[in-house]
Amino acid sequence: MKRTVREVAEFVQARLLGDGSVTLSGIASVAAAAAGELTFVEDEKHLKAALDSAASAIIAGEFATTVSSSKPLLVSPHPRLAFARAARLLCGKPQRVPGIHPSAMVHPSAIVAGGVTIDERVVIGATVEIGAESWIGAGTVVLARTRIGSHCEIYPNVTVYPGVRIGDRVIIHAGAVLGSDGFGYIRDPATGRHEKFPQAGRLEIEDDVEIGANTTIDRGALETTRIGRGAKIDNLVHIGHNCQIGENVVIAAQTGLSGSITIEDDVVLGGQVGIGEHARLEEGVMLGGQGGVLPHKILRGKGIAFWGTPAKPLRQHLKELAVLASLARKK
Repeated sequence: MKRTVREVAEFVQARLLGDGSVTLSGIASVAAAAAGELTFVEDEKHLKAALDSAASAIIAGEFATTVSSSKPLLVSPHPRLAFARAARLLCGKPQRVPGIHPSAMVHPSAIVAGGVTIDERVVIGATVEIGAESWIGAGTVVLARTRIGSHCEIYPNVTVYPGVRIGDRVIIHAGAVLGSDGFGYIRDPATGRHEKFPQAGRLEIEDDVEIGANTTIDRGALETTRIGRGAKIDNLVHIGHNCQIGENVVIAAQTGLSGSITIEDDVVLGGQVGIGEHARLEEGVMLGGQGGVLPHKILRGKGIAFWGTPAKPLRQHLKELAVLASLARKK
């Protein structure tokens, strides 16, 4: 989608230096940029490379105001964020033709709002509700009583179990499974057999959440599993039953959460993190990759980074590693 530099600058609220009539048609990195594309730099040491590139315009920080440039500059205090917003304007979303594909199976009691696109081999169950302008990708199965908000994007081969609630502008990538039974069993001491505990709760996903490919999120056992507004969940993540995930939480790939965990707002979890049941991570905590939290433990401290298993404040963890290394050398 072609836009002028001036239009982009206004959209991302950046200060324009130079010719605002230059036309942009895409985005690229500094190394790959071609004529007609927008790029960005976050620090001054990379500005020369951007100026020498084929890019037609550059988003940069205040450091760019002191240089002379033949290219238009869009000056922003947060160049990467401005670039991400510019990408939405320049790249847009794929054009989809609203309607229901002939091969899709939509139950007569389902309510499908205007502008919805339902692709090949989709199955929509009884009393499902789908909000305006949403897209359901090929092979996806949405079972009974599920409610999907407006402007959602559900990629191919997603499975949504009965009764799930999905808010507006939610993105769910291919292969995700939402609302499956949690891992709950009771052992019969007389027989040694494990009998299934009821998994009769719900899963609620709030607005503006993004869920990665092949991620699984369990419904609650007797209560509700909740994913808070704006949470971003990577590929291959598992979230167990009754978990409460706060707003704007970020969870990287291959993380596993046991049941009944509370993750408060603005928490960041690195890749391959493991957290035991009933643990709590309080607001703003950061847990590094492969970190582990034992069951029932609490991590607190806004903006504090934790690492290791069991997770400890990063500085303490590094000091302990240094002591161990020192003891090993002495031995």
